[in-house]
Amino acid sequence: MNKMDGLGTGKEEDSTFTSISLTDDTDHSLKSLRSRAKSLLPKMMNADMDAVDAENQVELEEKTRLINQVLELQHTLEDLSARVDAVKEENLKLKSENQVLGQYIENLMSASSVFQTTDTKSKRK
Repeated sequence: MNKMDGLGTGKEEDSTFTSISLTDDTDHSLKSLRSRAKSLLPKMMNADMDAVDAENQVELEEKTRLINQVLELQHTLEDLSARVDAVKEENLKLKSENQVLGQYIENLMSASSVFQTTDTKSKRK
């Protein structure tokens, strides 16, 4: 092209340079760019929304996993607490039985002629 209003050399169009017209094509180019931007914007927004949705989904799954883990730990704690209570009750029961057996043995020893000479009360503290 031999137009001097472009970016060419003023000679025939060179394969390296492209001639750009600065006439009414500018308005058309802007309109074209705007229309492309408008058509790309929903796609970009959809892609962003998909990314946000995926991120929200990952966060939701993580929260659900953590909630389940907390609930499991709460149940484990309840089970352990119940076990501790059962062991305490068993311990009190065994202490009581030991006291009864100790008193029984003491009574047998005091009633036996073999242990008559030994004073069990003075040795006991």
